[in-house]
Parts: sequence; C-alpha cells; structure tokens
Amino acid sequence: MTRTPTVSEEVVPVLLAWGGPRLRDLPWRRTRDPWGVLVSEVMAQQTQVARIIPRWEMFMERFPTPEALASAPLAELLRLWQGLGYPRRARSLHEAAGRITAEGRFPASIEELMDLPGVGPYTARAVAAFAFDHDVGVLDTNVGRLLARLVGERLRPTEAQGLADALVPSGDGWIWNQVVMDFGATVCTSRSPGCSTCPLLRLCSWAGSTEHPDPARGSAGVSSRQAKFEGSDRQARGRLLAALVEGPLPVVAVSSVMERDRDVAERLLADLVEDGLCRRVGDDVELG
Repeated sequence: MTRTPTVSEEVVPVLLAWGGPRLRDLPWRRTRDPWGVLVSEVMAQQTQVARIIPRWEMFMERFPTPEALASAPLAELLRLWQGLGYPRRARSLHEAAGRITAEGRFPASIEELMDLPGVGPYTARAVAAFAFDHDVGVLDTNVGRLLARLVGERLRPTEAQGLADALVPSGDGWIWNQVVMDFGATVCTSRSPGCSTCPLLRLCSWAGSTEHPDPARGSAGVSSRQAKFEGSDRQARGRLLAALVEGPLPVVAVSSVMERDRDVAERLLADLVEDGLCRRVGDDVELG
C-alpha cells in the first residue's frame, strides 16, 4: 500500500493568501480553453516562461483551434516553433490536433488526455486542472521541490503525487495549482530559496537547514539536470532544422550545417526523417 506523506493543514490557506495578490499574469491563465492550455503546457516543457509568452500569443493567433493546426502542414508549425527546443513536441502537438479534430471533441478526463500523442501524466493533469477545473494535483519540478522540503524527506513519485492530490482544496483546483507552482518558481527555488521571508517557514520540515541535506535533491517531481546542450546531438539537429526554415538544402550540405562528420550527420538526419520533422526529396532535404 502506497504511503501518502502529510503536511500541516495550514499550508493551504497560507499559500492561497500569499498567492492571491501575487499570481503571475500569464496570457494562458486568462483562458479556460483546453486547446490554449495544452499549447502552453507543451511549449513550457524545458523552455523558460518569458520565452514562451510571445510565441504562445503568435501561435494562438495563427492556430486558434485544433482544427486550424490539423489543417496546416507540419513544416509551417516547425517554422513557428524555432527557438522553443527540439521540435518532437511540435510534431506530437500536430498529431494531437489531428486526433482531436477527428474525434470532434476535446478530451476532458486525465485518461483520455493521456491518449493524445505527446501527452503524459503531468500535461494531462495540467489541462484537467487549468481548463476543466478538476481537483487534481499538478506535480511539476517546482511543486515537487516544495513538497519534499515541507515533508523533510525525499519522495517517491507515487508519494509526491499522492500528497499533491491530497492538498488540492475542493473546488479550487485551478487557483491552488497556479499558486503552488508560482511559489515554487519564485520563493522555494532550487538554488536560493527565500526561507527567511517564506510564509511557510514554521510549517516546513527543512527550511534551509545547513545540518540536513536538501530533501528536494533527486526527489520526485524535481527534474534531473539535462545533458549539456553545447556540442550535443540535439544542438546539431537543431542547427539543421533552423537552416531548413529558410528553405531546402542539398543533402551534401547537411554535414557542414550540423558541424558533424558525414557518418554522424547521416545518422542524425535519419533520426529527423524517422521523426517526421524533415524529409529527403531527391538530392535535397526539406522540413517535414
């Protein structure tokens, strides 16, 4: 049987009182449209919020509905996606739009949402909470860090999710999840937590203790450090996709654009073709 750690019941009213006047004004928080929420969550994966805002607004103007994206070629989406990270996410979003369009409705339950291409447990819960007002806990890096510190111990995934769900106040899933995510992002941060001015100081089992290691290190919900980007295959693939935004390239130029030797470039190009992000047309390569 899975153990669900507990924290003081005071945590909920204290955080809601803190967050009400401090909630960050993000454009996707002004809508309950599940499409807009899904797009924001997909964009936010490994991308800073400040970079997402103009891209989300541009995206929603061009593709305001799943139908609008489903009817557009993937290449157009990939051009818009430049700068938002490796675009497998864009391809999955394009496929999800096609699925939603074909079914004629937007899935509302966590189980149905997870059936969409590229949608995992976190994104499904985020859409359920932020678009459909479901009382479910949304466990991201910031929330996982906060929970581990409040409890004062490392949490297994099921424990962290169980605690996140248990804390959601009935009928307030939207505001609670927004507040707790903002709190983790701005106060209970990974490197310089503001423990001295934290409203949860007396309720926290860790509270910046120098005698005990930070329980959030390696805890559930806290992302592990991503492999270095500089010099990586991700960077090489990104160089090629960025070049293809300007138009097709000869296959013989791929190695030079990727800054990789011929064999490695061929392998990375094959990966991109298999992912549907680009295609070979004769002696040229173009966006998929």
